[in-house]
Order: sequence, then C-alpha cells, then structure tokens
Amino acid sequence: MSQRNHLVEDPRAMRALAHPARLAILGRLQTEGPATATECARVAGLSPSACSYHLRMLAKYGFVEDAPPRGDGRERLWRAPHRGITISEPDELTSELVEAKNVLSRTVVDQMVEETFRYLESSARESKQWRQAALLAHMLLRVNAEELAELGERVTAILEPYLSKSRSPEEAPPDARLIRGIVHLFPHSPAP
Repeated sequence: MSQRNHLVEDPRAMRALAHPARLAILGRLQTEGPATATECARVAGLSPSACSYHLRMLAKYGFVEDAPPRGDGRERLWRAPHRGITISEPDELTSELVEAKNVLSRTVVDQMVEETFRYLESSARESKQWRQAALLAHMLLRVNAEELAELGERVTAILEPYLSKSRSPEEAPPDARLIRGIVHLFPHSPAP
C-alpha cells in the first residue's frame, strides 16, 4: 500500500465515493488489506455481486485495484493502493465541485454520526478502563486561519504514528484495538 493519500480532484470521483457501501468497502481494504468481493460484501451489507459492482466503480476512479492472488489464485482480490484520501481544495470552486464535495462530506459525516451512536449504545459493555479512556469532546476555539492550519497539522502529527494504516497489528501492543478518531476543525457557523 502506498504511504500517500489519494488526491481526489474530479467531482465525478467524489460522487462515486459518496455511497455508504463504497466507503465501507474502501475502509475495509485500507484497514485490513486485500480482500475478495465476498469478504468486502460482509462489511458493506451487500451480496457479493452487488459488492463486485461497487468495487468496479471504485476501481474506475483509482480508489481500489487488483491485488496479487493468494492461494490457488482462483479468487479475484482487491486492494486499496493508498492509505487514505484527500479532497482537493482548488483556488476556484465550481458549483459542480462544491456540490460533489458536499455530497461526499455528508455521507462521511453521516457514517461518523452512526458509528458514534453505535459506540454510545454499546459503551456499557466496555470495561471501565476503556470507558474512561474514551474521549468525546466538543470545543469552541478562537484562532485565525494560520493558527487553525497549524493546529490541524499538529493534531495530525500526534495521531500519525497510531493510525491503523501506519501501525500494523504486530507493531501495536497485544491489547490494542481499532479506535475511531474524529477530528473536525472548521469555522463556526452560527445558527440562523
């Protein structure tokens, strides 16, 4: 897997990715490595044939690609060639690009909210140690654009060594688990 993110500049690619099943499939491949359509279908809640369709759509825009075969080579394996995605921020925003970014962002945020609620509903089953270690914080900061950019870079640098894409299960402590981290740093828009 490449150590760089996939830079997405094409609004059509953003729209192709803005599907909950495709995001789930891509996340599975980025986190756990190569898989068949059948294996990806389990995390996306799809049939293997429907998952194959979504894998082909992801491949069309470079989000996934064929992986080297395993075993007897009879199964088609897919992999994510990049560790993540970065949405371009061009100097000029067209209405098509703004709309595509908004559709993709809304799908991603909807999934984050859903995962957060799943955690909250199941948190009572976690040990006291894991419950106390978890952090759900909402903060209002007062910074300028330069400070915001610096803050984002610093937070990213702190988290980078712990990312599942940067740290294999063998490199992590034996009791390590996958943890969902969500960082949102954006200008406050007061309610109308």
